[in-house]
Amino acid sequence: MPADGYAQQASTTSSYTSASPPAFSALARADPAGSQIRDTWGGMEVALRLSQGVPYRVFTLDAPPRLVLDFREVDWSQLNRESLLNADRAIGVRMGGFRLGWSRMVVDLAAPLALDGASMQVNSRTGAAELTVSLTKATPEEFAAMAGAPRDPIWDLPAAQALPRKPAPGQADGPMVVVIDPGHGGIDPGAQSGNTSEKDLTLRIARELEEALIRNGNYTVYLTRDSDIFVSLERRVAMAHRAGADVFLSLHADALAEGLAHGASVHTLSHTASDRASSRLAERHDRADMLSGVDLSGKDDEIADVLLDLARLETRPRSEVLAKAIVQAMRDAGGPVNKRAHRHADFSVLKAADIPSVLIEMGYMSSPRDLANLLDAAWRAKMIAAIVTALDVWRAEDAAAAGLRRQ
Repeated sequence: MPADGYAQQASTTSSYTSASPPAFSALARADPAGSQIRDTWGGMEVALRLSQGVPYRVFTLDAPPRLVLDFREVDWSQLNRESLLNADRAIGVRMGGFRLGWSRMVVDLAAPLALDGASMQVNSRTGAAELTVSLTKATPEEFAAMAGAPRDPIWDLPAAQALPRKPAPGQADGPMVVVIDPGHGGIDPGAQSGNTSEKDLTLRIARELEEALIRNGNYTVYLTRDSDIFVSLERRVAMAHRAGADVFLSLHADALAEGLAHGASVHTLSHTASDRASSRLAERHDRADMLSGVDLSGKDDEIADVLLDLARLETRPRSEVLAKAIVQAMRDAGGPVNKRAHRHADFSVLKAADIPSVLIEMGYMSSPRDLANLLDAAWRAKMIAAIVTALDVWRAEDAAAAGLRRQ
């Protein structure tokens, strides 16, 4: 630790958190000239040179072993992954925005390495900073015992709690609450094609859909993210609950690593996938949380899962009807829609027990035809109008069916 106490060790040696430094400008720039991940005798070292000192925290996660560094806030654009990574004990590195005002770096470890120290030295004359994180060999058991994100009320989700049962749409006065979820974001780019990232496309479409729903006048709209930040799958669902959502729409534009596919499709939740492609898609979406450095330990609660499944018995048919309405409206608008336009799989982001939820694949970035459509403002406007029409139709039908469900 530096003598001036700028970096403070956390209460255990499993993580390190900086003290709050003096006020700085919004962004620190990572300097490639002084930044490298390199092997050391018996361990590994991460050295990052920044244009200014910023608050940070460092910790490890298990299964698979990862080193996570969070900063407030770093511009990674000048760093090149290939030149940064110069260590056999690290097999991958990712950088990007993580949440509003915070940036993240995740280093994939080839084998367990325990945190041995973290310090940031700030030049008193220029304000430039150098962060050094050292790691040493550890057994799998030692690593597992020390791994885990430090508990912080600013970062942690609120504890799960029972929510009051919401009236069905149409029973209550006022507009329907729609939560739009632009897929991916920040450190998780999603699919990529050339210079186009799925995270950017989904955010653009989400903003355009938000505007269309507001103009309609019958909807209150919230976005799970409105900038290039990472939002975990669990937090997306929690945000929908917090907003009192009547409907949850998750927007994506995937790419296939193999095979051919094109056209829009709508996915609903099921423990059994409708096809291999849907199963692989759900696995990739869930894997994004792990790759982005989310602590997934302690998430299993068998009793809670049973109770949630019971709650979904009523919600799932409503989601199915919504999905079919969206597919039909897109088809009527000229699509194109996929030949298997309504699919289902075990998507974590669709697991809100009491909120009808669908995942809309607007198209496949791996299809040149679909990518051209996704980049075409006129085509997007046509598909967005179709989604609004589908919500109007579904809302009326769901309100009419509410009486039957109560009988």
